[in-house]
Amino acid sequence: MRDAESLIEAMADPLRDLLAARGIAEPVLVGIHTGGVWIAERLRQRLGIAAPLGQLDISFYRDDFSRIGVNRQVRPSELPFDVDGRHLVLVDDVLNTGRTVRAALNELFDYGRPASVLLAVLVDRGGRQLPIEANVVGARLKLMADQEVQLTGPEPLQLVIQQITL
Repeated sequence: MRDAESLIEAMADPLRDLLAARGIAEPVLVGIHTGGVWIAERLRQRLGIAAPLGQLDISFYRDDFSRIGVNRQVRPSELPFDVDGRHLVLVDDVLNTGRTVRAALNELFDYGRPASVLLAVLVDRGGRQLPIEANVVGARLKLMADQEVQLTGPEPLQLVIQQITL
């Protein structure tokens, strides 16, 4: 297990610096359910962002929807702000193939046309199948094919690396 809180703390300064370098004074954070929402809320507090947090459930935007069916815990997406012209920071817990991020971008653009989208992830484990890279990363992990990393929480947030059956 690894302490996710220290990784989130390590993400805050680089994200703050990136936003400042791009001249983004009022970003909006959008977390991907479930772990991305937990991380985005903590980053929002650390960065002192007043705008409400957006939440995406990408269940209906997944490209494997017809193969694996609907997630049993589908939640409504909540974007309590206008997406058009806003600078968004999309937040997720684990970046692997890039397909979750692609689905999240598709959903975001159904709500409008943001000025920009940055990507912040707690863990980048490699294994990309799509050309997607995070702007801010808490940790990069090299895992074996039979290992996965999962964020548990919300209190306390912990990263768990476990064996899976292939």
